[in-house]
Amino acid sequence: MNRILLIDDEEKLRKLLAKIISLEGFDVIEASTIKSGLKKLETAEVDVILCDVKLPDGNGVETAKLIKERYPTVEIILLTAYGNIPDGVKAIKNGAFEYITKGDDNNRIIPLLYKACEKVALSRRVMLLEKRLGDKLSFDKIIGESPAIKSAIGLAQKVAVTSTTVLLTGETGTGKEVFAQAIHQASTRKNRNFVAINCAAFSRDLLENELFGHKSGAFTGATKEQRGLFEEAHLGTIFLDEIGEMALELQAKILRVLETGEFLKVGDSKPTRVDVRIIAATNRNLEAEIASDRFRSDLFYRLSVFTIELPALRERVEDIKPLAQYYSDVFALKSNLKPLRMTDEFVQVLRQNAWRGNIRELKNVIERSVILSEGGILDVQTLPFGERNINLGKGGASDFSMSEMEKQHIRHVLRYTNGNKSEAARLLEIGVATLYRKIEEYKI
Repeated sequence: MNRILLIDDEEKLRKLLAKIISLEGFDVIEASTIKSGLKKLETAEVDVILCDVKLPDGNGVETAKLIKERYPTVEIILLTAYGNIPDGVKAIKNGAFEYITKGDDNNRIIPLLYKACEKVALSRRVMLLEKRLGDKLSFDKIIGESPAIKSAIGLAQKVAVTSTTVLLTGETGTGKEVFAQAIHQASTRKNRNFVAINCAAFSRDLLENELFGHKSGAFTGATKEQRGLFEEAHLGTIFLDEIGEMALELQAKILRVLETGEFLKVGDSKPTRVDVRIIAATNRNLEAEIASDRFRSDLFYRLSVFTIELPALRERVEDIKPLAQYYSDVFALKSNLKPLRMTDEFVQVLRQNAWRGNIRELKNVIERSVILSEGGILDVQTLPFGERNINLGKGGASDFSMSEMEKQHIRHVLRYTNGNKSEAARLLEIGVATLYRKIEEYKI
């Protein structure tokens, strides 16, 4: 039985709603303030929260963000006496499942509760699956039977049982972090932390702080000491992705860790010792970078003790179908769909694509295709490239307009996200406010 937490300070309305919801078979617990509601969340497993926006001790829109941070699988439906678009947009941004107006939308409450409970059940299943696959990612979870991928797996399995530094090379999107996790999981360090960082995602100073931490008072705002990722990875593994993007000064610090097992925190004069295995990755030609004075040769020689080059997807065409099927199953599960069937033409177009972005690009294309799928089938019409036709409907010439295509696409995405507008906006790569405007404009 799904449990609903109802938070509203209007006792008569709360009691009436609680009775109606209970008659639908839900287990209802009540609270009159945000404080008492949060207290109940600590002791009771709740699936959905039905919360008033204006409460004596706070605002439901702001509280939604706090609740989603603490309980990410719990869904929140916000009730307001006076709905407005800015509050609605903010509510969705803060993680609310829906934002509805009291009185006008009363007939929507029960259907929304059912939909929210379905999403909660699915989210918890996905979270469990991702935890099992992500936390215990081993070599047998790497998909592919091609000679190229089998050769790379064989090399990685041999080096995994050692403490040797590994350098993973290959184009972007070939699965270097997946290999790094598998190497860690097959090593004697598997019960310790695996810590990953993309070196291209930070400025030089921020990256130094992330990697090595800082002492209290090291700079303005450093009110307390902070551990860096090397300390977090002590006795475990640190994965330095895109190491070719790292500044030369930081490269010297990485070299020191490799040679001595020591580093200096920002603002510290006493070295910190760690026992960490380093796995690095790059899509750059580091030897060319050395020739251009952008990478240290001594660091390269220490990192490349054991180098594994991961094949591009176009070099392992036979693996495209099983990879596509795997991601199709993942995204179908997330959208509460039955497993989808790929047509022969769909697979053929996938095989013919160049895949400049490799597995990462394939994953994104399959997610898009699942969103656009009809009747449990993935066909060429759902692909953004190749020999495919866009399904424009069977009406008149107006069906060929850009606005009609956009309208149908938004409908597909909203169906895929079960009405979650924040997630739909992310997939559409537009702002939530823009999505609301288009929903109103197209009367979706």
